[in-house]
Amino acid sequence: MTYLKHNARRFFLFFILFNTRLIAQTPDSLEVRSPNGRLRFAFSIQAEGVPTYEIQDQNRPIILPSPLGLSSNPNGRNTSWDRNLRVVSVTRNRRDTTWKPVWGERSVIPDRFNELVINLQHTSGNRGALQVIARAYDEGIAFRYSFPENMRTQILDIGQEQTHFSLPVGTKAYFTSHAQGSYEERNPENWTQGAELPVTLKLPNGSWASIAQAEQTNYPRIRLHTASPGQLVSRLFGDVTETSPYALPWRVVLVGDRPGDLMERNYLIQNLNPPTEIKDVSWIQPGKVMREVTLSTSGAKELVDFAVEQNIDYIHFDAGWYGHEYEVGSDATTVTVDPRRNPKGDLDLPEVIRYARSKGKKVILYVNHRALERQLDTLFPLFKSWGVSGVKFGFVHTGSHRWTVWVHEAVRKAAQHQLVVDIHDEYSPTGFSRTFPNLLTQEGIRGNEEFPSATHNTVLPFTRFIAGAADYTFCFNEPRLKNTKGHQLALTVIYFSPLQYLYWYGKPEHYPDREEISFWKNLPTVWDDTKVVEGTPGQWVSVARRKGKDWYLGTITNTEARKASVPLTFLEPGKTYTAECHEDDGTGKVRKTVRKVTAKDQLPVTLLASGGQAVVLKPVK
Repeated sequence: MTYLKHNARRFFLFFILFNTRLIAQTPDSLEVRSPNGRLRFAFSIQAEGVPTYEIQDQNRPIILPSPLGLSSNPNGRNTSWDRNLRVVSVTRNRRDTTWKPVWGERSVIPDRFNELVINLQHTSGNRGALQVIARAYDEGIAFRYSFPENMRTQILDIGQEQTHFSLPVGTKAYFTSHAQGSYEERNPENWTQGAELPVTLKLPNGSWASIAQAEQTNYPRIRLHTASPGQLVSRLFGDVTETSPYALPWRVVLVGDRPGDLMERNYLIQNLNPPTEIKDVSWIQPGKVMREVTLSTSGAKELVDFAVEQNIDYIHFDAGWYGHEYEVGSDATTVTVDPRRNPKGDLDLPEVIRYARSKGKKVILYVNHRALERQLDTLFPLFKSWGVSGVKFGFVHTGSHRWTVWVHEAVRKAAQHQLVVDIHDEYSPTGFSRTFPNLLTQEGIRGNEEFPSATHNTVLPFTRFIAGAADYTFCFNEPRLKNTKGHQLALTVIYFSPLQYLYWYGKPEHYPDREEISFWKNLPTVWDDTKVVEGTPGQWVSVARRKGKDWYLGTITNTEARKASVPLTFLEPGKTYTAECHEDDGTGKVRKTVRKVTAKDQLPVTLLASGGQAVVLKPVK
């Protein structure tokens, strides 16, 4: 491996300027460092013209020297971009700014990086150009392949990626084979299936990292497979045929000293997406949602009344309101209740929408992919005319290039008719909500419908939630749950989703004790700040989030009981807060206690096995 020769290459570092500067030399090895100097991305051309990179944190290896590149479709018309390459020029850029999201886990997001753009060509003949663009943030490293417009790359046939991630010996990975799967801690070797991104890594030097992606809107899904023991490689769902200019998704490696750093820094995924294209965002309103399960006019109106009482913003009509969702003949332009859901068919949807709007509540309609694919351009303007506020996409195709483009185009079209969107099932986010913030949430998670263990729930903040918001569909009184009521309450703080679905299997009459659910009544779903206070995947986690001057704190444990003291250093120094604690009382109910605390205090937490505690902290006036 050819490493950076500082005496020969140091002059390149002086070209990190606000404006792009062209470097005429063609070095064998280049590097870019994060603004704080900790993270280093180094690029080099190795034997046979193979492009290679490595990532270090304070000179400690995160990703060992690893090959890069793209191989062509065997039936394609252009050559591969994984060997016989040379560097022809280099540019450097930097950015130091902040931006305000329409909604998020924090109200202001830093966007600071140093960028290295490496222009490559084949060593023999003019076959066009490939760029490797690398950005070094304090939060992590991001890099992508990009084909600038060139007559030689009018047709790009990409058959496979050769993006490798060589890991230090002793690294452990949190593995799941699909977006709605459960996680296992594994050695990165002999995987018989590919790993869904993000893949979180526990490194032998004590660091933590997560391999993720951003801006995957015009490219097939990738999963990580083991190329050899300790080495992962990207594998595409299918081929790509495109035309330059064409940029592939960002490959992202977030880095932290503790697992909570990864979740706190997940805004890096949105940084790597374009700013919002929606000029007027006033209609995009996050909030709490409850599903209407009776598919009847009377049941729906009772739910609206419950929503008014409990500060729930949306009511949601799920599968069955327009017929059997899986049948191609079901028509989502009509209200034709599936008799298997309600034999009476007594749902007057226009009247329910009118009643909900009169009470200040909004309506979301579920539509399965069968109807969406056939009726998309008809449904969205029609739903808008009905007074509907959002659509939940069901069972959309994921993975292929074609369907990846389709689903993101569907979100764009929904925005044209001022409809918010929730995408369910296997779709997992890569930051598109920055560009189209009407995409408020998505599933892509093993949530409460699967009734996972408490241990699984402690892993999710450090894995799936690095990618972005997730619709977990919370329950509360459901007998099939494998965790406590306190655990359920706390999860709504720990798990971020601008559309927070509550009481998934419930009806209003299932909650006679309103005091037990009082924590959810005034719970926000978007935040001004987020702190991961404590936590280890598979063990326990404690997350604090701020809305205005109030803080909310959620703490859960795995299947083992736990006593802990949670530091309250996130509170404003010198102020006293009232801490209202909602926790399991040991009898299956929720107990509420109140105490005064300051930033100097530690909050004692006694958690039952599979239990949790939810706290709201308000400053004393």
